[in-house]
Amino acid sequence: MTSLLICIYHEQMESLRTVLCRKIAKNITLTAITSRLHIGGSVIPTTKLFIYGQFVDSRATEWMDVHDPATNEVVTRVPETTKIEMEAAVAAAKEAFKTWKNTSILTRQQCMFRLRNRLKDNLTELARVITKEQGKTLADAESDVIGGLRVVEHCCSIPSLSMGETLSSIAKDTDTISYRMPLGVTAAITPFNMPAMLPLSLFPISLVCGNTMVLKPSTLDPGVCMMMMEMMKEAGLPDGAINVVHGKQAVDFILGHPDIKAISFVGSNQLGQYVYEQGCRSGKRVQTFMGAKNHGVVMPDANKEKTLNQLVGAAFRGTGQLCMALSTAVFVGEAKKWIPELIEKAKKLKVNAGKEPGTDLGPLTSPEAKKRVCELIQSGKDEGAEILLDGRDVAVKGYEKGNFVGPTVIHNVKPLMRCYKEEIFGPVLCSMEAETLDDAIKIINENPYGNGTAIFTTNGATARKFTMEIDVGQVGVNVPIPIPLPMFSFTGSKGSFMGDLYGLGKEGIQFNTQIKTVTQMWRSEDAGISKPAVAMPVMI
Repeated sequence: MTSLLICIYHEQMESLRTVLCRKIAKNITLTAITSRLHIGGSVIPTTKLFIYGQFVDSRATEWMDVHDPATNEVVTRVPETTKIEMEAAVAAAKEAFKTWKNTSILTRQQCMFRLRNRLKDNLTELARVITKEQGKTLADAESDVIGGLRVVEHCCSIPSLSMGETLSSIAKDTDTISYRMPLGVTAAITPFNMPAMLPLSLFPISLVCGNTMVLKPSTLDPGVCMMMMEMMKEAGLPDGAINVVHGKQAVDFILGHPDIKAISFVGSNQLGQYVYEQGCRSGKRVQTFMGAKNHGVVMPDANKEKTLNQLVGAAFRGTGQLCMALSTAVFVGEAKKWIPELIEKAKKLKVNAGKEPGTDLGPLTSPEAKKRVCELIQSGKDEGAEILLDGRDVAVKGYEKGNFVGPTVIHNVKPLMRCYKEEIFGPVLCSMEAETLDDAIKIINENPYGNGTAIFTTNGATARKFTMEIDVGQVGVNVPIPIPLPMFSFTGSKGSFMGDLYGLGKEGIQFNTQIKTVTQMWRSEDAGISKPAVAMPVMI
C-alpha cells in the first residue's frame, strides 16, 4: 500500500519537476508553493500540498478562502485534502522513517543549522506573508519567526539533548545502557495566531529526534508554513520526512491513522480535548496546548510607569490573539488608582493595517473573530461591568472593510461574567480589583485555565509567596508574558494543557523519543586472543 500511494503521487508530481527542480533563488517566493485556480473569470492563487518532498496540486473538490484581514480580499485558496492525498502523506512519512531514523545525529543537526540560516536570510519575506494572511504588524510577525528560530537553534544541540544513560558493572561483566529512540511518524496540528513560531516549536524537535511528520497548519494562514517546507527541502531533509496537508477533515484522519504514533496540538479547548481523548483512545502519545486566561497582579509597591507600559504591551500585542496574552489585570489595594493612567496609555496605540509603518494593533483574523470579540465586550456591559475604553467603533482610513477592534478595557469584571469566563482572544483587557495578595491568588487559582500569570512588585517576599502558591504553568515576576526560552519546557496547567509530557526543553525531547534499555554481558574470560588448536577435536 505504501509503495502504491507514493507511486501515484510520483506520477502527479512529474509534471511539476521542471518548476520544483529550478535553481534555488537566494530569497524564497511563493511561486513554487501556490498555483492558480480559474473561477468565474477570476484567477485566484491556490495553496498546494507538500508530499514526498514535492509541492503538489490537490485534487480537492472543496476549497477554503484565505482573506487579508485588513481588507478581506481573497489571498489564496486552501484545499480540503482528499483521503487519498492524506494517505499518501502518511505513506511518504512512513517510507522516509526507514532511513531517517538511522541517519547520523550529526546529519540531522546539520539540517537544523541550515534551516536556521534560511530562516534568518528570509525573515523579512516570511514576516510579510504572515502580515498578509494573519494581519499582525510586521514587527510582531518578525517576532513570530524569531521565536521559532530560537527553537531551531535549540535543536542544533541535539547530540547533547538526546544522550541516554549508562550504568556499568551492575553485575559481574554486565552493563545497562538506555538509548533514546525515535517514535516513527508523528503529527502536529497548529493554529492561526502564530503561524511561524508554533509549527517551528513542533516539527524541528520531532525531526531532529529521528521521527518523520505529517503537519496540518491552520487554513487561515498557511503561506508561511509552506515557505518553511521549501526551506526544509533546501536544508537537506530527505523527501517524505515532513509532509503538509490542509483542511478540517485532516484532524480526524490524523487521530485515527494507525501509523501515526504521536500528536502535538495547539488550539482551542473544545478541539484540544477532542484531540486528546480520541488520540489516546487510538493508542497514541498526545499533548494538547489549549486556551488561557492570563492574569497580571499589580501590587501597590510596583514600579508604576514600567508596570503600566508592560500591561498595555502584553494585553494588546498581536491584537490579543495570543495564548500568552495578559488578558486580565488584578489591581491590589491602592494600585487601582493607576487605572486612569493605564487607559491613557492604551488610547495612544495606533490601529491600522499591519503593513503600515508605526502600527501597534493590526486587525483580527476574520469577521467572525471580530463579531465574537464585540459580543463578549457587550456581555461585560450587560452583566454590570464598566467599559472604560471601547474599541468596537474604531475606523481605519483606507481599510474600511478590515476586521479592526481597538484597545478595550472592561473594569469591575467579576469571576462569573462571561467576558471573564471565556477566552476573548482580542484586544480586550479585563480589569479586576482585590484587597490583598491572597485575594488575588484565590481569583487566579479558581480560574479553570493555567497557562501563564505575572506579578508586578518590588518586594521579593511578595514575589516568592506568589510564585509558590499560584497554580499556573508559567509565572513571571515583573515579566508580563513569561514564555520560556526553548531550553525550558512550556508548562501550562489545569484546563490549558492535557498530556503527560510538555513541549520544548527536556520534556519536548522525551515526548518525541522512547527509551530502549539494553542489558549486556561480556565475560572477562572471553577477552584476549585464543591460541589455535592443533589436536584432533573431541566431539562431545
